[in-house]
Amino acid sequence: MFRQLTLACALMAAPALADPVTIDTYAGPVEVDRRPDSIAVFDLAALDTLDALGVTADGAVAPLYLDYLAEAGAGAVTVGSLFEPDYEALAGMAPDLIIAGGRSQEAVPQLARLAPTLDMTIWEDPVGQGLDRLDAYGTLFGKEAEAAELRAGLTARLEAARAAAEGQGRALIVMTNGPKVAAYGAEGRFGWLHTALGLEEAIAGVEQSSHGEAISFEFIKEANPDVLIVIDRLAAIGQDGASAQATLDNALVRDTAAWQNDRVIYIDSGALYIAGGGVQSMNRILDQVIAAFDVTGG
Repeated sequence: MFRQLTLACALMAAPALADPVTIDTYAGPVEVDRRPDSIAVFDLAALDTLDALGVTADGAVAPLYLDYLAEAGAGAVTVGSLFEPDYEALAGMAPDLIIAGGRSQEAVPQLARLAPTLDMTIWEDPVGQGLDRLDAYGTLFGKEAEAAELRAGLTARLEAARAAAEGQGRALIVMTNGPKVAAYGAEGRFGWLHTALGLEEAIAGVEQSSHGEAISFEFIKEANPDVLIVIDRLAAIGQDGASAQATLDNALVRDTAAWQNDRVIYIDSGALYIAGGGVQSMNRILDQVIAAFDVTGG
């Protein structure tokens, strides 16, 4: 009897059995425990999607840059910035899991010394990879039903945006950085706005790099896009300087079909630039595109 009682007490005192799951990451499949008790998040696209799923981050970076994620990070321990983890704060927090990627990708090997770390970078295919990350988080946190619902909602928005974009003509994506302007093509960082929406490029052969191809206002005039999609980097990162509207308001840009037909779309730059591939980010961008084309008579 005593032996049986001792065994029963030992079983009751033992920690819950691990529930391992394999998660597809940017670096390949990684096995971690399902439903971690505490997580630290170093990627805003990840925080965006986790927030949409109803998963709370116990540790997060600061600043968050994005107003719509303020509540998601309100109760979290600050564990550094997007580029520089605070290893002391992270060690004190002792998370069960770290989710990194994007701007924090280079820190993944060091972060992995403190806790199991997933590199959930979204880069080449924001829509496809963003949906893959959504499914992975659903599996990891036992939120499969919520993930399926979010996937269906995003897919519906994509279809609506494609329908709204049909017949709108040739598009050019530009990003301003104060007085400087860069262009992005269909294979570039923001190219999903071409490929996912079926928007033809106004000019082919734009240099493909993370910073885009530096261009002049003459370039924009010669491209003469029917649609001009604008990202304001300074607005996205909360820095002062010339706004995209001020930078582009000149005789050369005003001479384009996009300007004359009121088809210049100033996109939600923070959502696209900082949290690209996050479920909420993509929904916000798609809603904005749908509304813009509806207003312009698409």
